[in-house]
Amino acid sequence: MSVFPDFDSLSGVGDIKLVIGAMLTVILIVAVLMFIICAIIWATAASTGNPGLSSKGRTGVLVAVGAAALAGAGVAWVNWLVNLGGQL
Repeated sequence: MSVFPDFDSLSGVGDIKLVIGAMLTVILIVAVLMFIICAIIWATAASTGNPGLSSKGRTGVLVAVGAAALAGAGVAWVNWLVNLGGQL
């Protein structure tokens, strides 16, 4: 018995896939830009001896890395669940 989701059973599923793909692209672009900007702020603040701004830059870098990791992990998780459903 093969269980697999029927993506064609609902109208507009193709549009939803396009929207989700576009959102993932935007999330990854924003995460990369945030990483670059926060890394520059972190480096500049650390070299000038501003610990408050350095801490905020470091936090921004960690948030950017976390957002990119969660976006990528979300896609991998959904693909794993779809493959798992096919094995039931």
